[in-house]
Amino acid sequence: MSEALRKLLNQPTAKPVITPHVGVLTLHFQLYGCEDLKAKRKVFTALRAVWGKEPDLAVSETADQDSLDCATWTIAALGTSSQLITQRLDQVEKAIADRVDAAILDIHREIL
Repeated sequence: MSEALRKLLNQPTAKPVITPHVGVLTLHFQLYGCEDLKAKRKVFTALRAVWGKEPDLAVSETADQDSLDCATWTIAALGTSSQLITQRLDQVEKAIADRVDAAILDIHREIL
């Protein structure tokens, strides 16, 4: 958390402060048959196109950008409670497993 945000949250206000909760889901994929980066990007087009436009999600390829046989993508979710974020990340994880044509090797989840 940045120092500026910490100061804003610590300031006394007459209005109730809603503290946002953040969940981070990191998926490590194994790819087969990608001959170039263009083919790799095509595999993950749905991931960015569908979930990248959701107002409560941020989607980004966070590692292995130049590798042709693996990819690491991170999805961040913002919400009002840890329980809602956990449910949302469960939905996203299941949908990604159904739509993306790549094996998921590792899943890491963190609620902040």
